[in-house]
Amino acid sequence: MIRQNVGPVVMSWVACALAAVSTCAADWPPPAQPLPARMETAPGPFKPTWESLKQYRYPEWFRDAKLGIWAVWGPESVPQQGDWYARRLYEPNDRAYKYHLEHYGHPSKFGYKDVVRLWKAENWDPDRLMSLYQKAGARYFCVIAQHHDNFDCWNSKYHRWNSVNLGPKRDITAEWKKAAEKYGLRFGVTEHLGASWGWYSVTKKADEKGPLAGVPYDGVNPQFADLYHTGNENPQGWYASNAPALFKAQWFHRIQDLVDSYQPDLLYSDGPLPYPDEVGRELLAHFYNANTRWHHGKLEAVYNCKQDSQGMWVQDLERGVMDQIRAEPWQTDTCVGGWYYDINLARSHGYKSATTVIQMLADIVSKNGNLLLNFPPRPDGTLDADELKILDAMAAWMPVNGEAIFGTRPWKIFGEGPSRVKGGMFNEDGLHYTARDIRFTTKRGALYAIALGWPEDGKLLVRSLARAAGKIDSVELLGCREKLNWSQQDDGLLVTLPARRPCEHAYALKVIAGDLQPAPLPPPPPIGRAANGTFILDAADAEIHGGSPRYEKDGQKDQIGFWHDPRDSVSWAIRVGKAGTYQVTVTYSCQPGAEGSQFAVEVDGQVLIGQSRSTQSWSTYRTDSLGKFRLARAGNSTLVVKPRTEPAWKVIGLKRVTLTPVPADVNK
Repeated sequence: MIRQNVGPVVMSWVACALAAVSTCAADWPPPAQPLPARMETAPGPFKPTWESLKQYRYPEWFRDAKLGIWAVWGPESVPQQGDWYARRLYEPNDRAYKYHLEHYGHPSKFGYKDVVRLWKAENWDPDRLMSLYQKAGARYFCVIAQHHDNFDCWNSKYHRWNSVNLGPKRDITAEWKKAAEKYGLRFGVTEHLGASWGWYSVTKKADEKGPLAGVPYDGVNPQFADLYHTGNENPQGWYASNAPALFKAQWFHRIQDLVDSYQPDLLYSDGPLPYPDEVGRELLAHFYNANTRWHHGKLEAVYNCKQDSQGMWVQDLERGVMDQIRAEPWQTDTCVGGWYYDINLARSHGYKSATTVIQMLADIVSKNGNLLLNFPPRPDGTLDADELKILDAMAAWMPVNGEAIFGTRPWKIFGEGPSRVKGGMFNEDGLHYTARDIRFTTKRGALYAIALGWPEDGKLLVRSLARAAGKIDSVELLGCREKLNWSQQDDGLLVTLPARRPCEHAYALKVIAGDLQPAPLPPPPPIGRAANGTFILDAADAEIHGGSPRYEKDGQKDQIGFWHDPRDSVSWAIRVGKAGTYQVTVTYSCQPGAEGSQFAVEVDGQVLIGQSRSTQSWSTYRTDSLGKFRLARAGNSTLVVKPRTEPAWKVIGLKRVTLTPVPADVNK
């Protein structure tokens, strides 16, 4: 906060800034057009009421498209420090603030208003990029028309801070649209203006310590009030409820200008529907009516926002997926790395792999969703080598497997397998799929079973297609000309895969049959003792109970991780041949800061207690001995691991439970 004893300093700074306006005014664009006095919406069947908006019907193009590519790109990409730079440079505890000081100077003198003029887009070739996106399978493309930074990447009528006046001095949105239309992609725009008023509140603050303590940042300069807003020092909520009516009117007119000028088929808002009772429903009704007129009476519009749709739009999940099939189409928006280009992430090669992207796509499509995937361009408009590599991998996979993705609809169940996730936003870090994870789609009488990995033994078992599902007529592997050896068994459809893989990443079976019904999934067979009498209960074989634990196998990790809910547990069915006593050990990982969680291992009414200790990382393991169990009877039992206390962070990364016979007591 600004110190109370620096009033003269503040007044001096503001006076100097005001005095400088006349000398530097030529460096900045002239004022924009004044806002219209009234909100006028396109005539049509949609009215700005909830009841009227429920007339909406999802266009077939979007349901068929499945994959969109998004370019999150603008002045915030200039420093190459990732997302939210326009805000973070004013937050002294953020690394972006330190970077800004070192590279540009103090934000009281050189702020975001100055960063926007550094964006030149000098090597941007939208035609070349769009050709890559189209080859990678994209059926629609979205441009970030403006972010929370309040900079319009189009020839904005009502806002002078735009890409035609400043920075590249090009109509970014128009050029993206021209390229999208050339390659047959539907065109979308995303707007993030609603949160801008409160988001920029930090620009009115000042350092609390240091040589410029108390000197306010450049957001207090009235010359730039139309960029940084005024009166926003204490915003209330994401869409600040205390934002003035003038700002809400500006939101309406600027987004209406965007919609009318570029006639997109998709409009995305970064949050719920902004200010629904004041301007939000007016804008949405206008978009639907105008789009219907553009398409000669046929509604082709898609509106995305992060709110349950109730049939009025397409719900969007940021960096998240659903856990079941949704009746209404929905969308995940995510990124191969960070939202805006981050050189630190690029140098560490920290992007999603092509395998992860393709697995996510199959999972999302199986649940009636679409994937909108961001490849953030560098400030000059180019993609880096790792991003191009992902696009190339997608372009190689799509010709083989595209028929199992595009134009499909969900089956009666989305899939099967051990990998589970609790539906919602920001849950994608828990997505780690295996060859036992199968996702289903359907199209024109065919059922596609997409395996999200290649089984090591070359045998793919689809348990939902066991004999009880109904008679299967034929099975083929997309991309493979060989005749497959397959059979329907009581425990599943067993397919012997060819020696040579037809592609990488994920593999689609095409199944032709009558009206199949998903076979009830039998419990996994009990785990028997190894040759030396030891039970080895690996994470990959565990049954997961609850929404937080997830099986992950990535790099050095092979464990049940992400386990934060004390109500959740994991279990193994074991088959005991003869009674005996067993030493119980648990192999696990534990990041510093998570240690101290108590967990229990239970079987046949017996309980052993463990307490986690640090292993230095979530991919480094230790083995603790917990004590002994007496398995007093032959037959089937269930061994359960569950938390005993609320974890400080996560319980453990559980790799294995081992039951080793105590020789003197085990009957062999």
